[in-house]
Amino acid sequence: MTSNGAHLLSNARPVSAATSFPDVNVFSVDVEEWYQVGAFENTLGRGDWSGLESRVEHQCHAILALLDDAKVKGTFFCLGWVAERHPLLISAIHKQGHELACHGMAHERIFRFTKDEFRQDVHRAKALIEDASGASVRGYRAPSFSLTADIWWAYDVLAEAGFSYSSSLYPLKTDHYGMPDAPRKPFWPVGEGRILEVPMTVCNLFGRALPASGGGYFRLLPYMLGKYLFQKGREQSGVPAIFYMHPWEIDPGQPYIGEAPWLSRFRHYTGQKALPGKLSALCGTSQWAPLHDCIVKPAYAGLEA
Repeated sequence: MTSNGAHLLSNARPVSAATSFPDVNVFSVDVEEWYQVGAFENTLGRGDWSGLESRVEHQCHAILALLDDAKVKGTFFCLGWVAERHPLLISAIHKQGHELACHGMAHERIFRFTKDEFRQDVHRAKALIEDASGASVRGYRAPSFSLTADIWWAYDVLAEAGFSYSSSLYPLKTDHYGMPDAPRKPFWPVGEGRILEVPMTVCNLFGRALPASGGGYFRLLPYMLGKYLFQKGREQSGVPAIFYMHPWEIDPGQPYIGEAPWLSRFRHYTGQKALPGKLSALCGTSQWAPLHDCIVKPAYAGLEA
């Protein structure tokens, strides 16, 4: 991290200590095709996408059915690329009462953009999702949690584009992403009230910060351990915990990319068959609400109190 990045983090302002959050958690889905994941970015190029089988509709409808059975409403961070090609899917997510948010246009890590390129990316993606659904899009999540302190200007672009919050930071370090020095509670990164950052949930255990927000970790770990980390992370932070997953994680019928590195294949394919059962069990452990309703609205209300 550059010294300027560290300075920006030091100026981050937490939400008001008087803010009251409801006793719920957030179930979120990053809506993308199975071949757009970071694990395959060095194996499947952008030029390969048009020749690959689309499975995102099948996968998302399976998730929608699971959430409907559990009476859970969540937040779906959708790629503009998916909205452009499957507008009826985006509409169906909205009609079933879930919050629609933006995951960028085509899952490009945002530190690879210039400021103008990022502006074009989020404006186009946001418009496609809103056109498909008729709903306002207020939230953003960076692909692969790729918002870093060195591109803090991304928050200015998001605010200018009409977003009220981001959920783009993982406050720990992994081999692919993470900002270990970032706050672990919601905060205002560029001036109080402009845009809210809602970090992913982390659990401190045995002196280490462990990922507790689901994703591949929940799929790969034993259910009881994944549930424990999620619940303990929520207890430690005192704010609703953020769970996330991807549609392709519940689809063992998707194509197998044998030429991908073994670690990428392990991370991508392991545990897909068992995940629906684990998700159903997790949904029964707490109450859930869309991210905007249970975190963003109370945070903004705290500014006015």
